[in-house]
Amino acid sequence: MKGSGVILEIRTSPHILSGHSVDTIMFNVVLALLPVTAFAVYAFGLTAFLTLAMALAACVATEHLVCRLSGKPSTVGDYSAVITGLLYGLTLPPGLPLWMTAAGGVIAVGIGKMLFGGLGYNPLNPALVGRAVLQASFPAAMTSWVPGMTAERFVTVPSSLLAWPFSQPVYDGVSGATPLAQWKFEHIASATADLALGFTSGSTGETSALLILLGGAYLIARNMMSWRVPAAIFATVAAASGVLHLVNPERYASPVFMLFSGGLMLGAVFMATDMVGSPMTRLGTVLYGVLIGLLVVVIRTWGGMPEGVMYAILLGNAVTPHFDRQIRPKVYGTRERKGAQG
Repeated sequence: MKGSGVILEIRTSPHILSGHSVDTIMFNVVLALLPVTAFAVYAFGLTAFLTLAMALAACVATEHLVCRLSGKPSTVGDYSAVITGLLYGLTLPPGLPLWMTAAGGVIAVGIGKMLFGGLGYNPLNPALVGRAVLQASFPAAMTSWVPGMTAERFVTVPSSLLAWPFSQPVYDGVSGATPLAQWKFEHIASATADLALGFTSGSTGETSALLILLGGAYLIARNMMSWRVPAAIFATVAAASGVLHLVNPERYASPVFMLFSGGLMLGAVFMATDMVGSPMTRLGTVLYGVLIGLLVVVIRTWGGMPEGVMYAILLGNAVTPHFDRQIRPKVYGTRERKGAQG
């Protein structure tokens, strides 16, 4: 008897796919980051452009080189290295010496990502790993800020940007402290409009909160980002800081200030939502966001540094496997045995 010619394939779940490949999702994340990146260049000029270009080049080149040295095809075509480079560059202060930017990019991809096996295996956000190493290694350089919106920002760069490796960078025209530092050490609050639009001192990504939210809304509308993570972070930061502000408004910042200052918007929308470093279940993502929000408020309020988003997200990444292990969806048609271990 002749066969029908139909081949029956037996596969494991998932059986229903979203239709979005990894490179498609990553490309859309790059698109969502472009308005923020463009505004950073507008605000800080040639300095931000060179910083972002060096960060992007270091991350992409490192991933390509590691793939080649390990005998594997290059994975730079999936755009994940591009995202890491853009996010890493947006977390850096404009005016940071380019050699430091390059070193951090190598660490971000080489150690934070490829050392663990590449995309999908890194336990921590690679961009924040690179920044954290720079923060620990060069604290003075990482907390020195150059002014934005200057008339000559598109024709000149600060001398610190071109400092020789391992030399002491000289910062000319250093601006005042960031809004978070002003509040923490001087109790001076910046105008809400300046915080929302990005007309303040800080990292290149501490620019327009509105553009960051617009990029996040685009990804959520395309079903490429979990809205629960940033929503849980924002709600927790607003609630915790709101309670403290009601207790003592002169000592504790208002919820609006806490939400729009520093790198919270960029971190909550584009970094904490990393599919690799965030939990897989709905309840897990909410608890993950709550944890990050609480850590941000605690570090900003009682920590030695004015900003805590980076450390909060990295700690949240570290706890993610425990959320996934303890909060598991129930398999249809089964029930847990009493006293079961595992």
